[in-house]
Amino acid sequence: MKKTVVIGASDNPSRFSYRAVHQLKNYGHEVVPVGIRKGEVAGLPISLDKPSVDEVDTVTMYVGPQNQPSWYDYILSLKPKRIIFNPGTENYEFEKKAQEQNIETLHACTLVMLSVGNY
Repeated sequence: MKKTVVIGASDNPSRFSYRAVHQLKNYGHEVVPVGIRKGEVAGLPISLDKPSVDEVDTVTMYVGPQNQPSWYDYILSLKPKRIIFNPGTENYEFEKKAQEQNIETLHACTLVMLSVGNY
């Protein structure tokens, strides 16, 4: 089972991160929602404390580039195989840091990747 950390998780049904957590779970992925507001999504608590997570396959970003610097160290410490920069989250500075640690970076949409079967 692939483990995905969703950065910017929200309990607001109009947010793409909300839909992503639901879809990832529906497709059988283990999901760790991490955000800045307390809540629950798809029956999972949104973690506010940047939890330690082992064997992370993917980090999917739903935080704009202006708010990402405070997440850099945490995300890199997870040692994910890849980071998906969903539309609006592209950040070349962070991508370079990730690539220097042999982490694949993608400009893609998690929801689309899941729906077409190339997640």
